[in-house]
Amino acid sequence: MELSRRTFHALAGTAALGFALTGSGSPTSANPARPAPTGPPPPVPSADGRPHEIGFDHYSLLIDGRRLVLWSGEMHPFRLPSPSLWRDVLEKMRAHGYNAVSVYVAWNYHSPAPGRYDFTGVRDLDLFLRTAAETGMYVILRPGPYINAEVDAGGFPGWLTATEGRARTSDPTYLRYVDEWLTAVNAIVAKHLFTRGTGTVLLYQIENEYDAHVDEPSGRAYMSYLYEKVRADGIDVPLFHNDKGRNGHWAPGSFATGGEKGRWLYGFDGYPEPDEVPPDWGHFGPGGAQGGATASPRTPGFVPEFGGGWFDPWGGSWFDGRGYAEARRTRDAAYERRFYLTNLANGITLHNVYMTYGGTSWGWLPAPAVYTSYDYGAAFDEARNATPKLAPMHQIGQLLRFVPDLAKLNRARTVRAADERIRVYHLANPDTGAHFYVLRNDTGEAVSSTLPDAGIDVPVPVPARDAKLIAAGLRLGKRTLVHSTVQPMVSLTIGRQDIALFAGRRGEMAQVVLECADEPTPMRMDAEPAWAYNLGKLNITAPLGAGGLSRVRVEGDGVDTPMLVLFADDATALRLWPHETPSGPVLVYGPALLRSAELRGSTVHLTGDTTGETGLEVWVPRGITHVTWNGRPVPTRVTVSGSLRALGSLPGVTRPALPALDGWRRRAGNPEAEPDFDDSDWTTADKETTFSTTPVPGGQPVLFADDYGFHYGDVWYRGGWTGDSGIESVSLAYSTGTQGLLMAWLDGEPLGTHRMPVPDKDRARQGTWTAKAAFDLPKELRKRLREEEPRTRHVLSVLVRRMQHDMDGGALDTHKAARGLTAVTFEGGSPEVTWRVQGAAAPDPVRGPMNNGGLHGEREGWHLPEYDDKEWEDAELPRADRRQGVTWYRTDFRLDVAPGVDASVGLVLDDDPGRAYRVQIFLNGWNMGQYINDVGPQHTFVLPNGILRTRGANTLALAVLSDGTTPSGPGEVRLTLLGAAAGGVPVKPV
Repeated sequence: MELSRRTFHALAGTAALGFALTGSGSPTSANPARPAPTGPPPPVPSADGRPHEIGFDHYSLLIDGRRLVLWSGEMHPFRLPSPSLWRDVLEKMRAHGYNAVSVYVAWNYHSPAPGRYDFTGVRDLDLFLRTAAETGMYVILRPGPYINAEVDAGGFPGWLTATEGRARTSDPTYLRYVDEWLTAVNAIVAKHLFTRGTGTVLLYQIENEYDAHVDEPSGRAYMSYLYEKVRADGIDVPLFHNDKGRNGHWAPGSFATGGEKGRWLYGFDGYPEPDEVPPDWGHFGPGGAQGGATASPRTPGFVPEFGGGWFDPWGGSWFDGRGYAEARRTRDAAYERRFYLTNLANGITLHNVYMTYGGTSWGWLPAPAVYTSYDYGAAFDEARNATPKLAPMHQIGQLLRFVPDLAKLNRARTVRAADERIRVYHLANPDTGAHFYVLRNDTGEAVSSTLPDAGIDVPVPVPARDAKLIAAGLRLGKRTLVHSTVQPMVSLTIGRQDIALFAGRRGEMAQVVLECADEPTPMRMDAEPAWAYNLGKLNITAPLGAGGLSRVRVEGDGVDTPMLVLFADDATALRLWPHETPSGPVLVYGPALLRSAELRGSTVHLTGDTTGETGLEVWVPRGITHVTWNGRPVPTRVTVSGSLRALGSLPGVTRPALPALDGWRRRAGNPEAEPDFDDSDWTTADKETTFSTTPVPGGQPVLFADDYGFHYGDVWYRGGWTGDSGIESVSLAYSTGTQGLLMAWLDGEPLGTHRMPVPDKDRARQGTWTAKAAFDLPKELRKRLREEEPRTRHVLSVLVRRMQHDMDGGALDTHKAARGLTAVTFEGGSPEVTWRVQGAAAPDPVRGPMNNGGLHGEREGWHLPEYDDKEWEDAELPRADRRQGVTWYRTDFRLDVAPGVDASVGLVLDDDPGRAYRVQIFLNGWNMGQYINDVGPQHTFVLPNGILRTRGANTLALAVLSDGTTPSGPGEVRLTLLGAAAGGVPVKPV
């Protein structure tokens, strides 16, 4: 329904007051009267207590009048349920060149019931925002209310599935719930706004990929309501929405914003296939409302989500069963350079990579489309390890931080390569005169070509299906770059010298040409570089990767500041760390990661990680003569390149030993299947109406689990009747998410198991699966029923692994599709059945509503470390049981990882793929995911530190569901080390 004007403003609450407080004269007013020139970028953001202005023009964001290219990565705190590790990932992102983090806030993760909101513990949004500010990261906040994100119901809480009101529209009932959610979120966010100097929240998204009801009054009223509600809550940073594609949906002016103008950004999402030719989706593309950024020519090019990988469904059909390793291979460093540089070449200056750290969809968090791992093939893997994909992100991110010319570029005259297989994008900064060329090779073989039109007569190599950015006329400190054949990465001044760093592929012969009015006196500090001077130009060449970092010092050319030119291949560049401090920048070379650099007195205090033995070299401001690493002094000497170089090596990491998993205990876990089980305290399933989108079959009660408050995990049904002993078969209609299953027993006798099919590529995104499970009663059971007394009571027990709710991407209320049983029919009889239903108990107060389901062991606490299992029978793995039902296994183990070592540990399950069973994994009470042995593809499950006690005792519990058709395990169950580093961050138990 469409809201009346009166109803709309009543629901909006104090929206008008919010506008009065944050009108066009607010710190976030955009489109300044005077053009902003190219200049130094904004300083590293922090909660500095000072108000800031956030504006924009069609080139870029403007922070206090300074241009900012936003180079952001997506991570989701709810997919890393250990708050200490949020800092680890954020510090790694910042070190690798990202200046912003984009985060969804999932409504279902914080709200176990209407009116109840939990922002404590692993759900502490305030802590995450503080940590982001402390690590120098801007925040792009995305609280929905709908987020998609491959999470259950697209982020809607389970209880919303059983409520009246059409979601994602202007329906007043739905908006009342939205009001509660946004009020709760925004009360926290308002304390962390960059405009107020109390945090680093820079941009705020409303809704997510909303392509339904775009041309309908209810859709426009919905977007207007969200806009006004957010403003009324005091959120005064620019707002935006992410168009689902290049549709021009929700561009400025497409819906009412209460009279406010110039504070809304248009953004669009893009997930091109890696074998596609990178498209021109920015300001310099083909144009029009469906051309990408051209749909909003007065706002900067903005991609709130650009493919940093892709999700994988149950069965692994997207990547042919190879899992996320194949996602990372197909969307590798070359993919990133080719696609992301094309975006930059088209004027896209707000760029967010989805995902940069994927993490884990633990518990019942994942949507039907995905399994537990959300590794995504991202630049940081699920175990928080850096991958080779970081090379281009690191180089581009540092370039955008230290070369401000890229924040304001126009498309320049056409430049063609001598070899037509190379496509050239030519851009120029109108203020500085710097030129940039993006060279793209879409062929399957390496190509080298000159650029005669640009005056570059040396062949520039571009590998197959790759790209590179080169520069000309670029000011590097007090000198000017004539041109280069490799990408500039860093330009900064430290102490008494300018430093320019260039990076490229290993084995490439790099050339850098500098203007030198007088003949210089170059000094080669490594064996590889060479140079030649002619007609006012110094030509320096160096083979990349031959000896690690190559250095050439240039002076004596009439410039009073010497220049240090550095050359690095990708691997070497990943060991070079520029870092800003209040006293000036530092540059560190050697370790696997630099987390922080602090100047105090004459000492630079460095923290970071090492994985192997490594050298350490530091370029520091004047007056710094001493170095510490992770709190320990490092003896150094001064080098001719102006650095402090360690006299010895930093130690690597001693990889910790992991124990074998033995000492298992075992117990059967489905007493609900027995006819004499006491279900008197279960909920009676006798409702006649529902708000579900699934119709209630005629003559049947509502059996849908959500209608009785059971929203996550397994649900049990027990139907009882007296007499009617001629039953020959039973048909059970049920509805689940992907890979749901049903098990049935009659009077304790197993009738069988039914499973939803494994999705192929065509059905990988299907969110709701329905089926009828028809079971003929075994002959002996039919005989027994006929011989029993007429008043004998019978019980049909049914266990449904319901999986998750549909994500409702089309705004059709499909998240309300039924889960669990939908109808039960009998052949040979018509019993009058009374149904009772039981699911998860009350939400876990620490782990949240999505941790537990309705298995008997979960309701009894068998998954918890404090549970006393001494009466359980001893067991050894591997097992080969053959029974229909649930069996629990528990064991304890201890870890003794040395202090100062960050060890990432995983759990591996392996067995004969023909065995049909699945395992719910609990570590110290935390539901870490689901393993389906005969479906896959996931076999390794990350155990996050904080949940995992790396120095102490741990309890592992496995709930095994087997269908009885094959022997079931578990088979091999072992711990594996997924990564280790000396360093890390302090981790608190959760």
